[in-house]
Formats: sequence, structure tokens, C-alpha cells
Amino acid sequence: MLEPRKSIHYFQVDPAGSQPLDGSTIVETPVSLTVNGDAWVSFMCTPVLLEAMAVGFLFNEGVIASMQEVADVRLCEHGDNLDVWLNHPVEKPSGWTRTSGCSGGVTAVDSIQKPAPISSPDGFALPTSGINRLVGLLTGAQGLYQQTGGVHTSALSDGERLLLSADDIGRHNTLDKLAGLCLMQNVFPARRILLTTGRISSEMLQKAVRLGAGMLISRTSPSSLSIELAEKWGITLVGYARRNGFNVYAHPERIRE
Repeated sequence: MLEPRKSIHYFQVDPAGSQPLDGSTIVETPVSLTVNGDAWVSFMCTPVLLEAMAVGFLFNEGVIASMQEVADVRLCEHGDNLDVWLNHPVEKPSGWTRTSGCSGGVTAVDSIQKPAPISSPDGFALPTSGINRLVGLLTGAQGLYQQTGGVHTSALSDGERLLLSADDIGRHNTLDKLAGLCLMQNVFPARRILLTTGRISSEMLQKAVRLGAGMLISRTSPSSLSIELAEKWGITLVGYARRNGFNVYAHPERIRE
């Protein structure tokens, strides 16, 4: 079975010269998705939580709405193919759109169409200190990043703690993995806040809406389209979040001073 990190030998060069070092790097590998025996798409991803990624991808694409539709999901023994069987027929999308996501993200969903959320979150507001604290928890959850670097982490929170987290070289894959974990473990808190280390593009915002998140917090920047869609769809969008501050780009009413 594939591992998420790989041992490497490299040279570190600085003004004093160069020296050989041993370390590890994040694994990026192609993993194909087969649905009801039909090959659909290949992911470039990090080989952790792959079954959750398959389920979450189908959920975020609107193919399924619950685990009751999934008869079986399994990773082949070589770790390079995910086989999902649904208990109903499904039509394979006629084409895929390459997204702005790193590592070759794809979607068949219109990037400006609001997805149907699994449920609408209850109204809530968080103090600025609460957001700063959640960002600190996200940093603490980046165990794989601390070992290898070069990997994104996303997490689901109820406003008090991190409930689930997922790592991947592709930021969009982390939200697919989170969606799959939510379905597989039946974790749907009333308050749903998503945190991510990756930048927020339109497809990242779509995935957050699909999960019914009322707030999306990123360690880096949102795109212009994600800001427009967050404003239109009622999502509080936070960017450049650190432990002592952040920027609010849409719907600041959920944040208390």
C-alpha cells in the first residue's frame, strides 16, 4: 500500500556551501475512480483517506447525497484505484472541467451554480478570539506538513474544536476527503465551520456550501469569484487568518468583536 511520505536524499545549499541531508517529502500519485464498474476520472493526490475522498468527491459533485446510496467503496490492493458501487444507476458526466486547484483538480459542476447543501446551518456568530483560536488548532493539526512540508490541511469545526481533518497535496482534495468523512462517520454539527491552509477559489467555496458550512476560513487569499459567490450565497469568508488576526471578505455579521 502507498505511503503519504517518501524518504529522500538531497543537498542543502547556503552561503557556507552545501551538505547532503536525509529527509522526507509528500507523495503525489495518480488514483483512478471507478463508479459502478465504469472508469470516471483520475485524481492526483496524497494516498491517505482515499475511500473518504471517493465518497466526498461524488457527494460534492451532486452524484450522491448520503451513504445510504453507497453499496461498497474499496481501494484496490495496489492503492491506485478506488472502486465505488452505488445502489442505483448513475450517468457518467460527459466532460470534466479542469479547476484552478493544484494537482489537476476536475469537476463537472458549473463553477457559478450554487450546490444544494446537505442542510442549512443554524445561525451563529463567533468572537474574533474564537477564530484566532481555531486557526491555532488548525496549525496544530498539520502533523503531515510538519514532517514533509508541501501539503494542505483542511478541518471541520463546530466553533469550539476541530471535529475532523484531512491532508492532501491538493487543497480541493482535502475538502472532498472531509465531505467523505462527514458522510462515513455521520458528523454534521449544527454549526459548520471549515478551515483550510489553501487559497479559496470558486470550487473550494462550492464544496464548503455543499457541506452546509456557514463560514470558510483560509490561511491565505480568496479569489475574486469566491468573494462574489460568498457574498451572494451568504457565506462568511475569512482569509489570511493567523493566530492574531484575519481579513473578512464577505458577511462579517457572523463575527463579534
